[in-house]
Order: sequence, then structure tokens, then C-alpha cells
Amino acid sequence: MTDPLLSVENLQTYFFTEDGVVQAVDGISFDVMPGELVGLVGESGAGKSVASTSILRLVEDPGRIVGGRVEFKGETLFEIETDDEGTPVENEDATPVETDESLSQQEMRRRIRGREIAIIFQDPMESLNPVYTVGGQLREFIEINRDLGKSAAKTAAIDMLREVGIPEAPARYSDYPHQFSGGMRQRVLIAMALACEPSLIIADEPTTALDVTVEGQILDLVADLQEKYGTAFVWVTHDMGVVAEICDRVNVMYLGEMVEQADVDDLFYDTKHPYTEALLESIPRPDRTVEELNPIAGVMPEAIDPPRGCRFHTRCPDAREACTRIDPDCRVVEDGYSPHRAACIKYDAFGNVGYDASPPLDNETRSGVDVTLTGDGGHQGGDDDE
Repeated sequence: MTDPLLSVENLQTYFFTEDGVVQAVDGISFDVMPGELVGLVGESGAGKSVASTSILRLVEDPGRIVGGRVEFKGETLFEIETDDEGTPVENEDATPVETDESLSQQEMRRRIRGREIAIIFQDPMESLNPVYTVGGQLREFIEINRDLGKSAAKTAAIDMLREVGIPEAPARYSDYPHQFSGGMRQRVLIAMALACEPSLIIADEPTTALDVTVEGQILDLVADLQEKYGTAFVWVTHDMGVVAEICDRVNVMYLGEMVEQADVDDLFYDTKHPYTEALLESIPRPDRTVEELNPIAGVMPEAIDPPRGCRFHTRCPDAREACTRIDPDCRVVEDGYSPHRAACIKYDAFGNVGYDASPPLDNETRSGVDVTLTGDGGHQGGDDDE
């Protein structure tokens, strides 16, 4: 079996604010195989973007990676040291202790970012400097990361602009970002990400600001380039339509935690977690005819004070009293060619934790604003009879 290209294990990223600790990413794990396109989906506030920037250690103050491990091509990018009980070890100033195998920030900049793992951000106008030409910025990126001279880097930059479908690339090389449309600016960012032929590209909602026609063109472009270069992608989005079109496997996040992981077909046609089911029922689908869409009830709670137990129980139509006590991990609930994982105690994989015997929660509890059931949000886990 092929080893994962990227392996994320128990990643935790918190933001330490005056109001409290925001548990933006709280113990997620997932893999990306070589050449695979993996979706990372969920509502705004689920922690998707924080997770993606954490992989490259781009989290800014007051954010801090406080736990977990990320491995790329068998090499540890970073790992937080833990004691015998699995608790992260801290320095005297309360910062986490990294293992000796972890790469330094300098090594990340020199060896990993751009060269091995590239990232495409959501808004191209925030990523391109308005006072420099598009070609100059792309050329400089190539110079730094591919050790080419200025002339050779310019040639490579023009070739990449052609590759991503920029018309009259030599002439447009000297244009400024404001002279490009939104779709063309996004193509420039894709060119920049592909310029060093990285093994993995993290695309953080790269089509959100585009109209549907341009979005379709960008998705077709990504599919063609992925096939040509064999590049793996982590595609961060809230758009389940995009997920259905381009992803091989999907990871669903809710309030900092992973709630479902499956092949894209299994996720859409054999949905396991109530949150994923609610997401799918809230959008139009070409394979189903419905009289009306069903929005997800309530609002997502604050990550600074998440609900105890399952974090979705305040909005879940299947929630029972046991769900307020047990915070389930994302485990295999159905075997197959690719295991289907879900974080829901109604499945046999979690053993006899009292789900069937406990009473359903009432409508008020499911409104999404339940202050009586909020607390530390820590994992409590049920007894596993397996």
C-alpha cells in the first residue's frame, strides 16, 4: 500500500485571546495520498482555513499550534512533545515543546513552502502586491524557489502564465494585478503555486469570490493540471457542489473537529453523520428533486466555549441525552474499499454508550443556543465494547 504524502495527526490550533481560548482546530486527523484531491469542508467557522495554514505553520499570533503532528513524505514537519499520558508538554512560558525531529521555521521556508507544499489563498488581491507587475511577482517567486537566474525565471514565468490560460502571456507579463479580472488573478495564483512543481497544493476556497462561469473554468483548469503534473490537492471549501465535482475523498469539519471522512461517492450517497446530511439537504442537488431546501437549524456555537459532548448536538435532529456527555472521535463505522468514518455515537462502532436508551433532546435544546450545556468541550469518549 502506498504511504500517505501528507499525514495530519491530532492537530490542535488554539487562539489565546483576552476573552478566552478559541479552540479553532481541536484534534483533527487526515491523510492525503500522492496525486489525490482531498476536500476539507464545513460551514464558516468550522476551522478549515486554520487547519490548512497550520500545516505550513503559518498561524499568526495570538494563534498557536498546541498539539499534534504533521508528516510530509515521511518527514516530520512538526510534532508537539507529549508526556506518558498523551498531554502536550509546555515550556515555562506555556508555549508547546516541539520534538527534535520538527523542522525549524527557516527550514520550512527554505525547503517546504513553495517548493514542496504551495498554497492558494481565497482572495487573489490580498495575495498579489498591487504595486508590482504580475510577471515580476511570479518571476521573483520562481527565482527564489528554483534557483534560476532572472532571464530564465522570466521565461519560466511566461510559460506558466500560458499554462494556466492567460492570453497573450508575454504582453500580460508586465501588467499589474488591477488590470486582470478576478478569474485571471486566480489563474496567476495557480501558476505561482505550480511554478515549482510542488507535490501538494493547499487551495483555501480559491473560487469563492468568482462567479459560477469563471469558477467552472478554474475547476476544469485544476483538473487538467492535476492530471498533467500529478499534484495532490487539499481543497478547502464550503461548497458541496465543488466537492462533488472534483474531490476523491472528503473530510467534513464542524466547530474544530472532524465529524466524517469518506470517499466522495460514499459521502453523498451513504451519508453517516447528521451534520453532513444537514449540509447536503440545504443545497440543491442534480440527482434529487425536492419541493424545498432545508437549512440547518440554529447557528454554530462559538469555538471559545463549545458545547460539551458532541459539538453538533445543539443543532442535531438525532441528538439524545447521551450526546451531551460523550464527545466521539471520528472512527470507522463502515468497512469497505475505503473505510467510512464518522463521529456519532449512534453507530455500533462506539459500543454500548447508552445512545438508544437515552431520551431525545427537545426542540429548545436543538435551537443552537444552549447556554446550559456549554463548557470545556473536552473529549470524554465513550466505552468501546469492541
